[in-house]
Parts: sequence; structure tokens; C-alpha cells
Amino acid sequence: MTARRILLSAAALGLIASMFLPLGGGGLTVFASDPTVIAALVICAGLLAAAALFGERAALALAALAGAGLASMAIGLLRQSDVAGQAGPGFWIIVVAAWIAWNEVVTNLTHLESRRRAVQRLTGVAVPFLFGAFLFFLWEVLVRGFGVPPVLMPAPSAIAARFLGSLPTLGADFVQTFFKSVLSGYLIGGALGFFAAIVADRIPFLRRGLLPLANFVAALPIVGIAPIMVMWFGFDWQSKAAVVVIMTFFPMLVNTVAGLAAANRNELDLMRSYGASYGQILRKLRLPAAMPFIFNALKINSSLALIGAIVAEFFGTPVVGMGFRISIEVARMSLDMVWAEIALAAISGTVFYGVIALAERATTFWHPSFRGQI
Repeated sequence: MTARRILLSAAALGLIASMFLPLGGGGLTVFASDPTVIAALVICAGLLAAAALFGERAALALAALAGAGLASMAIGLLRQSDVAGQAGPGFWIIVVAAWIAWNEVVTNLTHLESRRRAVQRLTGVAVPFLFGAFLFFLWEVLVRGFGVPPVLMPAPSAIAARFLGSLPTLGADFVQTFFKSVLSGYLIGGALGFFAAIVADRIPFLRRGLLPLANFVAALPIVGIAPIMVMWFGFDWQSKAAVVVIMTFFPMLVNTVAGLAAANRNELDLMRSYGASYGQILRKLRLPAAMPFIFNALKINSSLALIGAIVAEFFGTPVVGMGFRISIEVARMSLDMVWAEIALAAISGTVFYGVIALAERATTFWHPSFRGQI
């Protein structure tokens, strides 16, 4: 018997055993709970036992049904006062069985082979989505099952409720931090870094002077730069944009210089033999060859810009912005709002990075790293 079949069989037997163990304080068991819980446990145990007998594709569907049922059951049990904050061994067996079921689903999806491109893309999206969803499920049941105080770690459901209930505030913070500080600083810093790289490529002396300076500035801490920028440019978004410009300028400079030097030597010699000027070589050969390096800098800067703007807002800002809200709500011990702002920053950064990645795919489709994916 393979390891996966042993795990699935153990999970099925564990669910049967959990019916006789306390779900929480006060000796609450499945038999003293809602009768539908008994039926659901029996059905999920049967699905897991059947998954242990069938092949991978059938086991995938059976385990997915069992995992979804067990996760829903665990969340439902946490609504009972005898379980929330004092979950017993019966409850944790249900959680472990859900983990085994979803592990079977993710493993089988990873090994699923198909010649259809749509299936491959769906699998590539489904695996990280299911893995992330189960991590949030574990976060929810661990926090609520052990009764962790919200001031230390709020549950995802509480964070989601606060997020949805604070959309106007979050929207204002997003506009202030992302649209005003991040985007303006990102565009200015990237453009300045790109044109400085072109000039440095043309003037070797400048290149030898700028690159060591870039390494020096890249090592400067944000917390040291941000207060100076606030003193120079004021408390509004301009000072945060200035921090972002400094953080994004040098990665673009270094990557563009490296990309311009990556052009094939034989192709350079060929264009020179045709009498091409520096500008023609730059436009038709060296810049296209540098595009993967430039997009690499753009993707790196998408994260640096958001981090720099949020940290800079800790050192003086109008009464709006992600960094301002995080610092204020931490002082108020309102951790659910802090996590809502963190979620907003994570979503913004992910979407920003994704847009740049899509632009890279559309622009550098000829690059070897993309040829096999078209």
C-alpha cells in the first residue's frame, strides 16, 4: 500500500474515531451536536476511503469533495461556544483530515498531465490558489480554535469583515499611497534610471563613476532617507515619491547598463560592418537585447516602490495613506484594520507586478524564456 493510500485510510478512520471524542469544552461530541454533522462525517469518511482505493484522477475528485466538506464543517463547528476557544481532539482530527484531503488534491493536480494548454494553465492557477486557501483555513481554525486574542492575531474572517466595512477609508489610503506616491515616484525613478544608463553607456567615465555610487545608495536604509525627504519636500505625497525615486533609480540604472552590454558580439560587428551609427545600433539591437533586463528592473521596482512609500509615511504624512493608517491603528491596538491595510498593500503589489509581467510577455515574446509558453 502506497503512502497516499495509508494517509487517506488513516484520515477516514480518524473521522470515525472523532465522532466519539470531545469536540470542545463541556464534553461536547458529534452525537450531541447537529445530526447533520454525523451524516457529513460519515460521508466524508466514505469519500476518503474510496479515494484510497481509486486511481489519482478519481481520488482527486473524491478528495476535493471530502476536503471541502470537512473545511466547511470545521468552520461551522467554530460557531458553537463550546468549540470556539476550547477546541477538543475531535475537532482537530477533522482539521487534520481536511489537510490530508487537500494535500491529495494539490499533489494530484501537480502530477496531472494533459496536452491541452487550457488544462495546463488551469492547473497552474488552481494549485497555488488551493494551497493559499488552505493556509487561510488553517489560520482561521487555529486562531479561533485556540482562542487567540484578536489584539495578537485576528482571524481572516475578522480581517475580511473589517476590510469590507472600511472600503471608503481603504480607498482614500490607496489613492494617496499608490496613485500619488508609488506611481509618480516609480515612473520618474525608472525614467531617470533608464536615460542615465543610456548616457553612462555612451560615456564610459560616467559609467565607471555611477555604478559604484549605485551600490552605495542601494545600501542606504529607507528609515534614514525618509525623514530627510520629508524635511526637503514636506509632509504630503511629494516626499514619499522622492523616496520612491531614489529606491527605483539605481536598480533601473544597473539593470539597463547590464542589458545594453548583453548584445551579441557577432551581431554588433555585423551592424558596424554595415556602417550603422550608434543610435541605429542602440535602437535596433542593443535596446531589444536589454529589454529582459529592463523588465527585471521594473518588476523589482514594483515591490521596492510600494515598500518605500509605505515606510516613508511613518515619518510624517497627511491623515491618509497606508503607512499612516498602519502606524495609527497599531497604536490603537486595532490589529484587524492593520491587517486590512496589509491585505490592501499585498493586493496592490500583486496586481502591479502582474501588469508588468503581462507587459513583459507581450514585449519580449521572442525571448527564449517565453518561446515554449506561446
